[in-house]
Amino acid sequence: AAGAPFQYIVVEKRGAKQDVGLIRLNRPQALNALCAGLMREVKQALEAFESDPRVGAIVITGTEKAFAAGADIKEMQHNTFQQCYSAGFLDEWDRVSKVRKPVIAAVNGYAVSPHAPSDGARLRSAAPHARVSSRQLGGGCELAMMCDIVYAGEKAQFGQPEILLGTIPGAGGTQRLTRAVGKSLAMEMVLTGDRISA
Repeated sequence: AAGAPFQYIVVEKRGAKQDVGLIRLNRPQALNALCAGLMREVKQALEAFESDPRVGAIVITGTEKAFAAGADIKEMQHNTFQQCYSAGFLDEWDRVSKVRKPVIAAVNGYAVSPHAPSDGARLRSAAPHARVSSRQLGGGCELAMMCDIVYAGEKAQFGQPEILLGTIPGAGGTQRLTRAVGKSLAMEMVLTGDRISA
């Protein structure tokens, strides 16, 4: 994977022993929106690092401005449910949660749409062990939750704003969010589109 020519990600090995696989989302013009091509490349890089016996852990990160601004709505907007279902629209996404090596989300910047509304009075700590420094919403939040560990800066916000588009989280967000923050807060986030802070 390291050095392989990718369009939407940068892949390399890091650490003194070159034993950490690093996957950097690299679609800055779209705030790393998670298009099908990007997720296909992430899957390929994960599989290469998983089969490399020298790699002990994998880190997924974004740019300073954005971890991932969610699913690429422009790419999805004209697809019907049947088109998405029959084409296996989210198949690549599941690979993140099935890797047998530790996968770490290192979050800087948005992990949700930067335009999703925020209710400052309702922000609260949902995961006291995670340090977050930007916003993770929608697909970006779901991608982070698929990882085994989430490290992020102090100003990060998490949310599932899909309800504001008339839909619900589609990449396991309803299930993973419930496990991470509990049923009541997950219901509030999914049904209102409100964000929480780290």
